Amino acid sequence: MAPRSLVLTAAVVLSCGALFSAFVPAPLTRTSVSAPAAFSAQTAAALSAAVLVTPTVAFADDSSVWIPALSAVGAGFAIGLAAIGSGVGQGIASGRCIDGISRQPEVADDLRGVLLLSLAFMESLTIYGLVIALVLLFANPLIK
Repeated sequence: MAPRSLVLTAAVVLSCGALFSAFVPAPLTRTSVSAPAAFSAQTAAALSAAVLVTPTVAFADDSSVWIPALSAVGAGFAIGLAAIGSGVGQGIASGRCIDGISRQPEVADDLRGVLLLSLAFMESLTIYGLVIALVLLFANPLIK
């Protein structure tokens, strides 16, 4: 299992290096005092070694720490994206409702009822994201 993760890690590092080399740096307008080139090369070598060794360390004693770690990341994304999406949707819906009420004040009661119902449905999607996050954190089916 470790050689496969090393190969995948190396592939990701090389593809990121190819991606970053595609960008052209902006020309420097002034000369600044910086660390010697050997220091930056040593730092890059140390970071590369750490990135290559990390998957091997994660699979020590045949117990995977990747599943709980990635579950925590997935839980963060689930609740974060649910909250952002719901917040944007609620903001747009509320703004449109206020625009409609300002154009036609006589339908304010109807619009308000529809707005509250739609806000409740949007908030339920956020609660679904929270449930997914809690399942990933505390009742993960991938962990034995």
